[in-house]
Amino acid sequence: MTPPNLKATIKHAVARQSTGNLELDRMLGGGLLPGTLTVIVGATGVGKTQLGLSWADAGREEEGARGVLLDLSSRGDPQNHADYAKRLCDWDIQIQPLERVPKESFFQKDLPYGDSLGIFGYEGKRVLRSQLDVDQWHSWQSQFNQRAPLITEFVYRQLILGKRRFLVDGIEPSGTPEDSLQMDVLEWIYHRMVRQEHDWLARELFRQDYRAREAEVFAHAYDHQEASVVALVTTQETMLEQLIAKPFAEGDINAGANTVLLMGRTLANGRMDRALYIAKHRGSYCDDRIRKFEIQADGIHFDSVA
Repeated sequence: MTPPNLKATIKHAVARQSTGNLELDRMLGGGLLPGTLTVIVGATGVGKTQLGLSWADAGREEEGARGVLLDLSSRGDPQNHADYAKRLCDWDIQIQPLERVPKESFFQKDLPYGDSLGIFGYEGKRVLRSQLDVDQWHSWQSQFNQRAPLITEFVYRQLILGKRRFLVDGIEPSGTPEDSLQMDVLEWIYHRMVRQEHDWLARELFRQDYRAREAEVFAHAYDHQEASVVALVTTQETMLEQLIAKPFAEGDINAGANTVLLMGRTLANGRMDRALYIAKHRGSYCDDRIRKFEIQADGIHFDSVA
């Protein structure tokens, strides 16, 4: 049951990031912990994208800057990010072109820069190892090696611009974690970029030119412990009961995440509903009930509970 001193819990000394949904913040004992990875798991159409965009938008009030989007989808934009963002948050998402920023103007704050990066360019490429032959695997590796500096640049520039929320979407279903190339990219973004000291990312980006740019790098230093990632992972399972029963496998991104939210369908009395369950939330009280919700024009609304 929800503790009677919930307001005090929400104002706990540990800093929190709002999800953009007040009721979900309450369920999480105040919100998400900054500097952590949150995974939102569920089938297509269950509401993951709406929840993720609300979290990213909440950065405007709490950090003074909206979050940004890294889209790992390789088959188009079925998530409809632009439409959802405009309707839910009045956010006109700007797509960052797949081209590098001139190094001499990198630290200019007024330099036009997008807040969404489609990493694989929506080229219809397969992203599961089990679907690739040897030539396709080498082609994928080559393309990723070419795009890696773009991703590093995108994340680093957003961090020096004050962004602290990185929403990773478009992760397609896979039978096992090790089969998903997108999971590899997510791990890389979180562990090797967002969670690294500011000068580590600058060294990776500027390489042999780092010493010449070191003064600028430290003039734009930031605290990497404030930056967080929310990843939206699509599953083959649609029912919440199936997701709850599925154990976290060794190497599964859920096993290493601080918070895991499961979103799925529930069937009761001949009616199919949507519901959310907090499967994991380290370092905090959280509501352990299954909570039904509806998707309305302005976002997700949870059913009231006693």
